[in-house]
Amino acid sequence: MRKFSVLEKHFAVQRYLNERISYRDLAKELGIDNSSLRYWVKLYEYHGDTAFLFPYTNYTPAFKLKVIQFIEEKNYSIREASALFHIPDSSMVRRWKKKWETGGFDALKPTGKGNSRMTSQKKNSKNDQSDKHSVEEMQKELEYLRMENAYLKKLRALVQNKEKSPNKTKRK
Repeated sequence: MRKFSVLEKHFAVQRYLNERISYRDLAKELGIDNSSLRYWVKLYEYHGDTAFLFPYTNYTPAFKLKVIQFIEEKNYSIREASALFHIPDSSMVRRWKKKWETGGFDALKPTGKGNSRMTSQKKNSKNDQSDKHSVEEMQKELEYLRMENAYLKKLRALVQNKEKSPNKTKRK
């Protein structure tokens, strides 16, 4: 699939919104997947004319966790949450979620590949402490929520087992 310019994306969204053409028909005409067109429309709905302007950015682990928790708590799709948080590629969020599920919060931290603007910029120690504190709070809350979830799953299983096998006494 070829890369579309900001103007081409904007024009495609305007056509969809104004001409009452279906996602499928317009996507076929443009030679793209209709899910990409849906994503462009969502971006435009949330961010207006700035929807397709993505400055390069490094996302902090705390931000990644915030997006993942939002998806799980609000039951949003990855694509819609990506549009809402103005993340240029929903597959990026999909990778974050997979990393978090397999490796927890630590898996969301940068791996050290490539150039990192964050490492070249100095942070003051006060900000470091507040970031560390908020990350620790998030980890504690996450642990609590996982325990609560496990408890509720076990309770649900017990209730279902009780409903399946009512207490019947056998007569001799």
